Amino acid sequence: MPADLAVIGLGPLGLPLAQAASAAGIATVGYDPDDRAVDGLSAGRPPVDGTLTAAALRRMLAAGFRATTDPAELGRARTAVICVRTPLGEDSSLDLRPVGDAARALAAQLRPRTTVLLESAAYPGTTEEYLRPILEEGSGLRAGRDFHLAYAPSRLDPGNRRYGSANTPQVIGGLTPACTEAAAAFYGRITDRVVRARGPREAETVKLLETNYRHVNIALVNEMAVFCHDTGVDLWDVIRCAETKPFGYQPFRPGPGVGGHGVPIDPNYLAYRGRSLGYPLRMVELAKEVNDRMPRYVIQRCALLLNEHGKAARGARVLLLGVTYKPDIGDQAGSPAREIAARLLEMGAQLSYHDPYVPQWQVLDRPVPRADSLYEATAGADLTVLLQHHRTYDLQGLAVKAQLLLDTRGASPAGTAHRL
Repeated sequence: MPADLAVIGLGPLGLPLAQAASAAGIATVGYDPDDRAVDGLSAGRPPVDGTLTAAALRRMLAAGFRATTDPAELGRARTAVICVRTPLGEDSSLDLRPVGDAARALAAQLRPRTTVLLESAAYPGTTEEYLRPILEEGSGLRAGRDFHLAYAPSRLDPGNRRYGSANTPQVIGGLTPACTEAAAAFYGRITDRVVRARGPREAETVKLLETNYRHVNIALVNEMAVFCHDTGVDLWDVIRCAETKPFGYQPFRPGPGVGGHGVPIDPNYLAYRGRSLGYPLRMVELAKEVNDRMPRYVIQRCALLLNEHGKAARGARVLLLGVTYKPDIGDQAGSPAREIAARLLEMGAQLSYHDPYVPQWQVLDRPVPRADSLYEATAGADLTVLLQHHRTYDLQGLAVKAQLLLDTRGASPAGTAHRL
């Protein structure tokens, strides 16, 4: 059956796009080579990471959404959007192989006048220098002449109840003016506002700037958290006061580390070109260094708190609250909770966890016991550590029950817990 849209990659990027398109009345097919993921979606089972609720999936299926592992379906859509993950490799470069695999699957089915869009995180130049040759070689068609090609950075914020696809402006940058307008015509059916970039490189760099802006500012407040703790200053009160300034300041808050799918990207690592620019983005590198050491700082604070109360980390009963990377969702991508848990286990702590969105959790290839009764587990733990503030947590009540509570999110009432 023909479709207006084919979404390639049914993960944290692709599923929300498919959901928004289906809600807008766009006939949508989702392609993913993962049999289990496709079978689960087709049977009405949402992904365990909370990307999609069961109710939302039911509405999508009722609207005609189909998930498939058959690449032939890609040739029947007028618009194809590549939404696969591009994680960081061991050398801190983006792994573009998933984009290449998706492009080859699409190229074999590509028809003239199709609009091809890339939403995956990418370096400036990826659309033109990496994606375009794969599509042209595999299809025999020419981008900008036989089919449209553009980049559109994903601006998804999972769990955000205020901003979604409709009211978040979509940036697009096409290979040619006609490519840009074809992309604008598609996204104009989903979002209230389309912003045209000068070209694909500018659109790709928008993603790079937005992601690195977040990491650099989080690194700043993470450093301030360590500084303020050492000097006896209440950083959370500092932030409360600073955010009253109506100009020149945007509040960010510290935490136990930085997770999620939006990784800090340094264009010095242009692995797909086989060369680098010859210089790094120094602020990005420093921010990554600061944020990467926050889990170790949390461990230091845990050990210090236990020691101050006459207990050693070895043998201590430690309860971790919230192990996802964002509040009120089940996605654990890049969550600092895993590193913190691993270090506590290596120190000999008796570890347990609670998270309303994560029914099972493994660290160092072994299951971590899940606390069934939250308040009983909190009362029985030598140390409770809040790593993620889900709305369901009554922190005032938990603070009363806890022997020791370390709040890494500054969410507990002042004076009821030790804050990061």
